[in-house]
Amino acid sequence: MKAEKILPYNDNRSKGEQVEEMFDNIAPAYDFMNRAMTFGIDRRWRRHLIEGVRKFLQQTNTESPRLLDVATGTADVAIDIAKAYSNVRITGVDLSNGMLSLGREKVVKEGLAERIKLQQADCLDLPFEDNTFDCITVAYGVRNFSDLLKGYSEMRRVLRPGGMLCVLELATPRSRIIRPFYNLYTKYVIPAMGRIFSKDTRAYSYLPESVAAVAQAEEMCHLMEQAGLVNTSYRRQFPGVCIIYNSYK
Repeated sequence: MKAEKILPYNDNRSKGEQVEEMFDNIAPAYDFMNRAMTFGIDRRWRRHLIEGVRKFLQQTNTESPRLLDVATGTADVAIDIAKAYSNVRITGVDLSNGMLSLGREKVVKEGLAERIKLQQADCLDLPFEDNTFDCITVAYGVRNFSDLLKGYSEMRRVLRPGGMLCVLELATPRSRIIRPFYNLYTKYVIPAMGRIFSKDTRAYSYLPESVAAVAQAEEMCHLMEQAGLVNTSYRRQFPGVCIIYNSYK
C-alpha cells in the first residue's frame, strides 16, 4: 500500500486534515519523542542534511540565498541551517499551527526572527511564485503528503533553475541483523511511548506504518524524476533507518 493511503485516524477526512490534527495533538511532545525514539541519532542525520545544504549554498554565489523548509514542524532544520549559513533567508511552512507555534517560540529564543519566517501552508499548493527558492528542504515530511508526486512537482515549481531539493526521510533497514529489532521496536515500543508522552493513541502507530509504505531509495528517486527533478541520488544513514535524497531542477 502506498504511503498516501496510510491515514493517522482512518476516518472519512482527507489525509491532509488528519495529518494536521495529528501534529497539533503531538506538538508539545514532538521534540522529546524525536530524541527519545532515535536515542538522539536524529541530530546526526540532521547535521548531514544541513552540511550538504551549506555546501550547496556556498556554491551558488548568491549574496542572500532563499531557502524553503517544507513540513518545518518546530523549525529544527530551519534554525540549524540559519546557524550554519549566516546569509540565508528561510521560509518554513507546515500544515500544523500547533507545531508552528512552538517553532516560532524557538526561532525568537535563538534570535533568528529576522531571518526565519514561519507560516501555515499546504505542500500541495505552495503560496509562492515559480522559481522563488534556491534550495528546499524536507525532514520527515514527505511520507505525510497526501499526493507525493504532486508534492514533488509543486516543490520543483517554486525551486529556481539549478536549485536543490534535499529530503531527509525515515526508511526500513535492509540489514537482516537490524531489521528484526527494528520491527519489534517500531511495532511495540514506539506506539507505547507515544501513548504515554503524546497522549495520542494513534499517532505513533501511524508512524511505522507510513515509513513501511513510503517509497524508498531508487523508488523515491524515480518519483522525483517523474516530477521533473534531475540528478537524483540518495545516501543511507546509520543504522539504515533514514535516507537523505538530493535532486535538482
